[in-house]
Amino acid sequence: MKLRRWMAVGAVAVATVTALNTVQATASRPYDPTAQSLRTLGLRHGLQIGTAVDMAALNNANDPQYRQIAATEFSSVTAENVMKWESLEPTRGNYNWGPADQLVDFAKRNKQTVRGHVLVWQNQLPGWLTSGVADGSISTQELRELLRKHITTVVSRYKGKISQWDVVNEAVSDPWDNPPTLHYKGFWAQHLGPGYLADAFRWARAADPKVLLFYNDYNIEAFGSGNPANDKTQFVYDMVKGLLAERVPIDGVGSQGHLGTQYGNYDTLQVTDALKRFTALGLATAFTEVDVRSEMTEAVQAGDSAEINPRLQASAANFSVLMKACLAVRSCISFTVWGFTDKYSWVPNWFNNPPEGLATIYDENYQPKRAYQELKSDLIFAGPPYVLPRITPNPRR
Repeated sequence: MKLRRWMAVGAVAVATVTALNTVQATASRPYDPTAQSLRTLGLRHGLQIGTAVDMAALNNANDPQYRQIAATEFSSVTAENVMKWESLEPTRGNYNWGPADQLVDFAKRNKQTVRGHVLVWQNQLPGWLTSGVADGSISTQELRELLRKHITTVVSRYKGKISQWDVVNEAVSDPWDNPPTLHYKGFWAQHLGPGYLADAFRWARAADPKVLLFYNDYNIEAFGSGNPANDKTQFVYDMVKGLLAERVPIDGVGSQGHLGTQYGNYDTLQVTDALKRFTALGLATAFTEVDVRSEMTEAVQAGDSAEINPRLQASAANFSVLMKACLAVRSCISFTVWGFTDKYSWVPNWFNNPPEGLATIYDENYQPKRAYQELKSDLIFAGPPYVLPRITPNPRR
């Protein structure tokens, strides 16, 4: 990447900041950054602030507030489910593009970018595919061709309409899995071997030469032991370094950022260090699915403020850690929350033993939580010389 290009990017970003600050104040209407949206405040840093979108909620005529907040508070949207394979091709050869197209059109109308999620994942696969592999009617060779066709078809349809694609999602195991030594996990590794990762990125690049291509995973917010046998972040770091050495066109690493207040989690410097180490490989970074869940004890469910308040404060602190780290590293080009209201959060349905919730930045009545205010304050008070305009890479060929 040439220095001239970075200078141009920086100049545009500085001009944006100047323009925003010029809208400042008149005698009758003083400038108030706290009244601005996350979307607008992110522009000060060239940072996309995004949300995952539940299409059923977006299309619910009885709940217009969901659509209004999705349209105005964020500069980027991600399909929570409707771009996953089981949704796009529920029966073999018959595509259901409607919901995904609706989201892309929604983003266009509201001058938002779109993160594509997800091309290759072992979950939410169509039944015809998994059953065909299981009963032997789909051979290994045919499975590889079906994956190539899926990636090519989807990326080609949305060519020029997607800013970042999560090409491969959650390919690496966790230390608590069996066996505990970290390894490539799931349907695709089992049937095609780890080489499917390089294939997926190459097929996606062939279908769209200009979109940014990401590897996306959870529990990679900070490094641990540094041993790839049990440190997932180190394993992913070594994996993407190897892909780059093979000239695989991977442009970035997405850290999902699914955290919980009952865990130790990380401080800002730990997360910043991880982002910087991926950046040193020449990669963009992003937080792609941020939420911070809490245990819903009986006291929390009964409305006991002595139980609720510490959880809300811990949640806000964890959101803020990720945002501050992102702002501190110029290659961190987007920050996406995985849904913005507890009313439609995926957490209670997935984490129910014990029950968990309170994971988003708005409550069920669309009232901003402390986490929302902390994200806003991070965006307001961050700036030069410690935070500089974003550096967005050219897609790797």
